[in-house]
Amino acid sequence: MSKKTRTILFLTCLFLFFVAAPSIILYSLGYRFDFENRQLTQTGGFGFKAKPKQVEIYIDGELAKKTDFLVGSALVENLLPRKYKIEVKKEGYLTWEKNLEIKEKEVIEIRNIILFPKNINFTTLTKGVKNFWFSPDDKKIILLEIEEDGETWALKLYDLERNIKSHLISEGDVNQNGANLLNLEFSEDSKEIYLDTKTAEISSNSMPEDQGKTFILRLDKLPVRLTEKEITTSSENIITSKKYNQDVYYLDNTGYVFKNELRVNEIAFPVKAEAEYTLEIFPDFIFLTTEDRTLYLFSPESNSFEIFFNGVNNLKISPGRKKLVFFSNSEVWVLFLKDEGVKKTGEKLFLVRLSEKIGDVFWLNSDYLVLNSGDNLKIVEIDERDRIQTWDIASTQRFDVERGVYFTGDSKKLYILSEENLFASEEIF
Repeated sequence: MSKKTRTILFLTCLFLFFVAAPSIILYSLGYRFDFENRQLTQTGGFGFKAKPKQVEIYIDGELAKKTDFLVGSALVENLLPRKYKIEVKKEGYLTWEKNLEIKEKEVIEIRNIILFPKNINFTTLTKGVKNFWFSPDDKKIILLEIEEDGETWALKLYDLERNIKSHLISEGDVNQNGANLLNLEFSEDSKEIYLDTKTAEISSNSMPEDQGKTFILRLDKLPVRLTEKEITTSSENIITSKKYNQDVYYLDNTGYVFKNELRVNEIAFPVKAEAEYTLEIFPDFIFLTTEDRTLYLFSPESNSFEIFFNGVNNLKISPGRKKLVFFSNSEVWVLFLKDEGVKKTGEKLFLVRLSEKIGDVFWLNSDYLVLNSGDNLKIVEIDERDRIQTWDIASTQRFDVERGVYFTGDSKKLYILSEENLFASEEIF
């Protein structure tokens, strides 16, 4: 090779280096040429975390990546700033999808994806059940069953950890002359249950008289012992009360709510004689529900209770205690109790409106809810980016549901009572 040829080759390589070097540097810094907008721009990406692991991620209909088999995460990089259709799929599971926009130098985190099974299998947990109550720790179920005589009832304890059912008490243990079980509640620590009953006592003229009594049944001591609970009230003026942590809140007949002995509202609430009211206490939020299911929230600004929601059926706090779901026969809403992402404390989020009556709503975790409406079990997400997604996960038509459903976060299973059979699902996530 002559000196002239070597010189030309060197200069050519040098020219190509100076031409290519800026492109290589820009590429390594995340710059791409946007042919649609005819400009050089920095890219962004999506960060995923999903259950189950090794799901497929599609971007605009094309497979972009799979999440790893260790923690179920994936990063899709070098995407031009614009809106993308994202689909997360796995065979046998319902698809998660959203349209999300990427901006320059931005990585959008999507860390709460759960794919739910298309077909959920149920098995019979136990038979002959008239009613059931779950303990707050989701580890025990109290079952109301009819005795072999076909007339009297008994309470059984189902231990979910050991998968064992045991007898607690019979109706005769409450009262030999018979007793109706009006209500059953667990203590907060799941160690006791409280039974509201109406018992038949024999009066002096040998005629039965109905008497309301409340009993305590301890579950952590053997043998179990039924004791009558003495009902005491600190004041005849108290309409309703609620204990929260170590504080006692109560509403009196003058329309004032007290926290221990300190008055909360300066403007009296218009209470009505013989009407029923309920107090619900959550971190920094005090709710009052009236007999017609109108929900009021205490406002520190006005020092009074203001209408918050009409037709409320229930309120339930999320795991982590940062969100509160409240719902009517047709609508589901979420209230943010603490700042979370772009949402500020006190903000509301409308989730869904359904044509068929909503039976009950449960938190799956802090990002998803499960509810029964008509003949379907539905899951609703909390993520409002793009549209809020709902999925039908099972039909309850074949169960002929009597009491709706119950979900336990401990076992991640759904429970359905139908025709005196208590069914349990497989784990749904």
